[in-house]
Amino acid sequence: MTEQAMTPAAKAFDWQSVALVPIAIFVALGAVPLVAFLTGGNYLLSLFTQVMIFAIAALALDLIVGYGGLVSFGHAAFVGLGAYAVGILASHGIVDAFVALPAAILLAAAFAYVTGFVCLRTRGVHFIMITLAFGQMAFFTASSLAPYGGDDGLTIHGRSLVVGYALLRDERVFYYVVFASLLGAYLLCRAIVASRFGRVFRGARGNPTRTMTMGYDVHRFQHVGYTISGAIGGLAGFLLANATQFVSPAYMSWQRSGELIIMVLFGGLGTLSGAIVGAGAYVLLEQWLAGLTEHWKVIFGPLLVLVVLFARGGLLGLVAAMLGGGRRG
Repeated sequence: MTEQAMTPAAKAFDWQSVALVPIAIFVALGAVPLVAFLTGGNYLLSLFTQVMIFAIAALALDLIVGYGGLVSFGHAAFVGLGAYAVGILASHGIVDAFVALPAAILLAAAFAYVTGFVCLRTRGVHFIMITLAFGQMAFFTASSLAPYGGDDGLTIHGRSLVVGYALLRDERVFYYVVFASLLGAYLLCRAIVASRFGRVFRGARGNPTRTMTMGYDVHRFQHVGYTISGAIGGLAGFLLANATQFVSPAYMSWQRSGELIIMVLFGGLGTLSGAIVGAGAYVLLEQWLAGLTEHWKVIFGPLLVLVVLFARGGLLGLVAAMLGGGRRG
């Protein structure tokens, strides 16, 4: 990642420019199936599949929050819509991934595109509240879908087929499909941030008036970025529905949107690698602390506050400080 492609928050640890951090992340994730095989259990596969799915959703959110300055508190709606696209199609006997995946992405992107016309006419806390309102609208709509389970959710009897074959039902195959999806989402976001579009998108965050005077339609660029973020959220929803074989309105709740924001902040706002690290740290800490006490959030909450207050740039910023305050690659 070039220095020009970074937000001010990311410049404190631009040692990522040598790409060692994302390489280390993906090498470690790629080795999980081998470790699971050697330990003789599929628990690690299931756990890190969940980590990667939430990492995709966190990447989608970090794209607009970290680089566009658009703090969305309803981003879980895109994940939930993607999941419901899979569940509703499956309930009607349409179980092919080549149908369900485009449907999930297009539904989430369409929702982002339509709601973006309203959301992006606001700024600051007003943008936060209106995205929350649209997210809750999706939540209550899903809760009212009695034919598809309503509040109780909808069970999916088996994962999506691939041209008639049940390839995704093999845990390792599904793991690597999720792995490839995360890698693709990361590379897409990285390409967007480094592109001319990304420079304008980030410029609109820092100084929208100046960007407009240079002849760019700030609203249009933000609208496109918001729609792309929604589409990536739909991809996460497709994978989540297949991983759990269940969809629920809870996927769209404001609490889940809050968790995604925490993941982004925890890892490092405005750093794509940080979104992945934050998602992993959140899920793994949740699993570990939940095993210690049912009141794990009482421990996790102060821990998050300490990271935000004393670790500039989240966990990645903390690591950079420990390695010397931010090296330049």
